[in-house]
Amino acid sequence: MPDPAPQRPPLDDPLDVQRLAGAGVEVVAQSPSTNALVADRARAGAPEGLVVVTEHQTAGRGRLDRTWSTPARSALTFSLLLRPRVAAEHWPWLPLLTGHAVGAALGALGYPAGVKWPNDVLVEGRKLAGILVERVETPTGPAAVLGIGLNVRLPADLLPVPTATSLLVESQERGVDLPDRSTLLLALLERLRASYDEWQGGGEAAAGRLRTAYADACVTLGLDVRVELPGADALEGGAVGIDRHGRLLVQPVGAGRAPVAVSAGDVVHVRVR
Repeated sequence: MPDPAPQRPPLDDPLDVQRLAGAGVEVVAQSPSTNALVADRARAGAPEGLVVVTEHQTAGRGRLDRTWSTPARSALTFSLLLRPRVAAEHWPWLPLLTGHAVGAALGALGYPAGVKWPNDVLVEGRKLAGILVERVETPTGPAAVLGIGLNVRLPADLLPVPTATSLLVESQERGVDLPDRSTLLLALLERLRASYDEWQGGGEAAAGRLRTAYADACVTLGLDVRVELPGADALEGGAVGIDRHGRLLVQPVGAGRAPVAVSAGDVVHVRVR
């Protein structure tokens, strides 16, 4: 897609390289995928906390290898390297934790963000951010790469689908000041690290608090949904809860049937019926 920045001043918002470098964030002008870049660094021994942000991601990926791209400087696109010490059985919570932390950070800035299970960030049903968390095997043990793509300065006429939105659009509708992307990135990273540190170091009590907070922010709960599963009939029913493993509990249509737990890795799509 051509870069419309010269014709569209709202997209002309360069990242503050000096300020971000002082915070330990690496800025690259262009990258096919910050997740792929950070995964390579992880395999080469990069420490936890590495952050790479790009002005223009040209071949981003979402769940199920869906492609994702936006005009240069219109989005906040970055990846964070973590090396969790928690047991492997707890790793499925990382995508949910990430979505919840991003939503909470945006809420603190005046945007009423919620999370569609497992980790799409929405404002009143419109998608604002997508998240892809990947496990990477490295010589020093497994690592996690948290990739986040947030629509920031996309005007309404450049949104990819009617169900998408951006902070620019939401700011105009709500009278909220639009933060520059560097300030926004630092706010997101602060909330992500605080949430991650509490979850990793707080044991079962912290896990329980995360589960409660996530459920409170999850806009999927209470809705009738259709869950598309690979190689199986779709599951239809009510989204009634989140279990201790981060799975969505769906009460199937029909009397006397027990809730079915579905994990993000087993789901193609969750749609509101």
